[in-house]
Amino acid sequence: MSELMEDSGRRTLQVDGSTVHYHDVGSGDPLLINPAFGPLPGTTGWLVYQRVLADLAADYRCIVVDYPNFGRSSPRAFHEPVHDLYVRNALAVLDALGVDTVTTIGVSTGGTVGLDLALTAPERVDKLVIGGCSASTGGDPYLLAPAPTEVARLFHECQSNPPDRDRIARLLRALVHDTGLIEDGLVDRLYRWRCREPEHAEAWSSSTSVPRNNLHALASIAAPVLVVHGRHDRMVPLEGALLLLGNLPNADLVVLNDCGHWAPFERPRAFVTAVRTFLSLGT
Repeated sequence: MSELMEDSGRRTLQVDGSTVHYHDVGSGDPLLINPAFGPLPGTTGWLVYQRVLADLAADYRCIVVDYPNFGRSSPRAFHEPVHDLYVRNALAVLDALGVDTVTTIGVSTGGTVGLDLALTAPERVDKLVIGGCSASTGGDPYLLAPAPTEVARLFHECQSNPPDRDRIARLLRALVHDTGLIEDGLVDRLYRWRCREPEHAEAWSSSTSVPRNNLHALASIAAPVLVVHGRHDRMVPLEGALLLLGNLPNADLVVLNDCGHWAPFERPRAFVTAVRTFLSLGT
């Protein structure tokens, strides 16, 4: 298909009085694509998946749903496990589009949303591609890695202080292994967005994400799972992927070297190759 632009397939939907923004591009079997964690606002689905979306949309219908506070969806305060809110938004979009079952793709927060969706509505999920994520809202326990991790600390510095370009730059560059991928223009864009729309950060600060441990519930997920994890992830260490692998009954693991937390952004060709190989299995 032709090259996708940032406004390709942009749509909005009202869910519980809030605007949910999403992209709907391509045709074929549907993929629900969930964004990653990063600076807010500005960490949109387009930002994280822009380097793989055109390739996937050539053969699949790609539905990319932005989170409140992080993307183009409305600012929204919440007092519950935050991934439950994201799952409800995603299901509302799928229902509005008349899509019954999907393969869900998500790294970082998007992976946890995929797992939560598979636990909440298992009949809606055929397969899962996840990575750089925990099973639980609030995170899973690490045996070796320190907590909070570097990215979590840098996010807290951004969120708990007035907008600061240097803090945003440090956070963005901690999300990848190759810091050269984070150009000054991207930093400037997210800094301006934070200054222009402070409501996103304010809504997040006034919210409470209630922790919930889903680790032992993973055994009930019967759908095939592919875990794609960056070797140099500074948000969720590699041991987090091994923890998922030990608790998901039908999971395989691909580790990408020279890669941080945003695998589809940093290693797009390797990510697409792993995803396409996984999706082709059993067909």
